[in-house]
Amino acid sequence: MNVQPQVQAKLLDLAGVDAELTRIAHRRGALPEQQEVDRLEAERISRKDASVGVEIQIDDIDRDIRKLEGEIDAVRQREDKDRTLLQSGNVAAKQLTELEHELGSLVRRQGLLEDELLEVMEQREALQADYDHAGAQLSQAEEELIDAKRRRDDAMADLNKAQERCGADRERLVGEFPADFLAVYEKQRTLGGPGAALLQARRCGACRIEIDRGEISRIAGTASDVVVRCPECGAIMVRTKESGL
Repeated sequence: MNVQPQVQAKLLDLAGVDAELTRIAHRRGALPEQQEVDRLEAERISRKDASVGVEIQIDDIDRDIRKLEGEIDAVRQREDKDRTLLQSGNVAAKQLTELEHELGSLVRRQGLLEDELLEVMEQREALQADYDHAGAQLSQAEEELIDAKRRRDDAMADLNKAQERCGADRERLVGEFPADFLAVYEKQRTLGGPGAALLQARRCGACRIEIDRGEISRIAGTASDVVVRCPECGAIMVRTKESGL
C-alpha cells in the first residue's frame, strides 16, 4: 500500500488521540474518586446497620421497662388494696395474718421489681449513648459520602469533556486518510494495541521491540510512500526524520 509520507505522519496524530481515548476509558473504569465513593457507601451502610441494631435493642428494652413498670404498678395497687382492707378493722384474725403475710410478700416483690427496673434503666442509658454515638458516626459518613460524590462527579465531568474533545479531534482526523489505509489502522487497533506508531532508533513505538539490522536495511531502502508495518506487532510504522534511516 502506498500513501503519501505526510499523510502517514498525520496518522501519529490519530494514534495519539486514540491513545488518549484509551487512557480516558481506563481511568473511567478505575476512577479513584469512584472507588472512594464505593468505600464510603459501604461504610455508610455499615454504620447505618449499627445504628439500626442499637435502635432495635432500645425498642426491646423499652418494652421490658414498660412491662416492669406495669408489674410494679400492679403490685402497688394490690398493696394499697390490702393496706386499706387491713386498716378498715373489719378483718378476721385469720385473714389478718394472711394479709400481713401477703403485704410482706408484695413489699419484697416490689423491691425486686424496682431493682430490676433500675438495672434495665441503666442498660437503656448505656444503649442511648451507643445510639447517639452511632448516629454521629452515621452523620459523619453521610457528609463524607456527599463530598466524595461531588469529587467523583467533578472528575467524571472532566473525563467527559476530555472524551468529547478527543472525539471531535478524531472525527476531524479520520476524514484525512484514504479509506483502505484507515481500515488497516483500525483493524490493527482491534488486536488490542496501537494501530500506528513512530519508528525511532530501530525500535517500533507500538511494541517497543528493537528491529534487527537486516529488516531496518530493507525498510531504509523502501520508498517513502510505502506503508511499512512492524514485523513483530503489525502496527503501521511511520517513518520521519526521527527514525534515523
